[in-house]
Amino acid sequence: MKNILKLMLLPALVLPFMLTSCSEDDDDNPTLDLSHVNEEFKLNTPADATNNTYDLVSANTLTLTCTQPNYGGVPYPVRYYVQASLDNNFTDSTQFVELSTSYTTAKMGVDASELNNAVCQLYQKGDNTVKVPTDMPVNIRLRAIIDNTDNLGQTYSNVITLPHVQATYVAPLATIPGQLYIQGAANNNGAIKSVPPIYGVKSPTTNSYYTMVYMPAGGTLKFGATTDKLRGFSNIFAVDDQASAGVSESADGDIAFANAGWYTLVFDDEIAAGEDGRLTESHYTLHVYEAKAYVIGAGAGGDWTDANATWEMTKPDANGDWVSPAFTGAGELRAYIKVPKQDWWRTEFTIFNGKAFWRLVNLPDNWEKNLGAEYSVKVAPGQKLYVNFDNGDASVK
Repeated sequence: MKNILKLMLLPALVLPFMLTSCSEDDDDNPTLDLSHVNEEFKLNTPADATNNTYDLVSANTLTLTCTQPNYGGVPYPVRYYVQASLDNNFTDSTQFVELSTSYTTAKMGVDASELNNAVCQLYQKGDNTVKVPTDMPVNIRLRAIIDNTDNLGQTYSNVITLPHVQATYVAPLATIPGQLYIQGAANNNGAIKSVPPIYGVKSPTTNSYYTMVYMPAGGTLKFGATTDKLRGFSNIFAVDDQASAGVSESADGDIAFANAGWYTLVFDDEIAAGEDGRLTESHYTLHVYEAKAYVIGAGAGGDWTDANATWEMTKPDANGDWVSPAFTGAGELRAYIKVPKQDWWRTEFTIFNGKAFWRLVNLPDNWEKNLGAEYSVKVAPGQKLYVNFDNGDASVK
């Protein structure tokens, strides 16, 4: 049976090198010679590599040793970078990974967890659902440069193979995103739409995001924390349908709405522990509410009542402009999408460059004083607010 090699942390072997200074070129003070950089320097294969299994997730370090690159016999200080590949392809940058930690001695204790993650990355190629084999060969080489230079003297070692490597995928810790994104055929002509956070409710492990959409009967959408990885219904932990929208999973795995209408969507994100007890999972609860938007404050004649029906905006039948009642007072525009159980000012917006601009900052006074005059829209009696919540266009006229 093969012995399982449990690698323990070894003290680094310090090999101080002094850069020789010289005022003239003679035999005692030779100049830097870069004529050998295309020649490989020697990376040694560990003595028992053939018979040992390297369990990277359980190990602390993997010890590698090498000879110094040939810079004309001068012991310049060298910095070494470890590169790993599964198919021995070190010419295609997508087929190998260079570890972020570098080393300055010819005997180096390579961080085993860093190598483990690199091997998993290479095998899975971005798909974290693919299980990494329990035993596989891994190819290693070193890249070397003269230390404290911009890759001066860059050269590479030979490639060694560790025949038996065990790598284990370790899910990264989940993080709270700054905003979410949705995409659906009924929204903004299928373009990706940002979903801002509800102001002031974020904690280290929770946050909430909101938006307003029109969904036709049978319409679908995806959501996600990044535009390149939008998810479907299976990534919703729970659904709270308060608007009888008929939310379910579509045949394609998207979030489907059985009933047509305007809806306010709220995504609650809570980071939860995975099977290993680490905070690696984002649990999203989707709340679906009847869509409502209001104006408040100076333009509403000084009325600051939250969700006053007198100042509710009129919704279009489908995509189009929401329109406020005519303003009865003059002053700064204050408007918001109403999210149940949230203060109106947490989901308010102004107009900036012709678009709805969602509140992301503290406004103890108003938009003009706390953020800037360009974010403050003045309204007059008789004017109305027009907002297209589909594409974000907004104006007062």
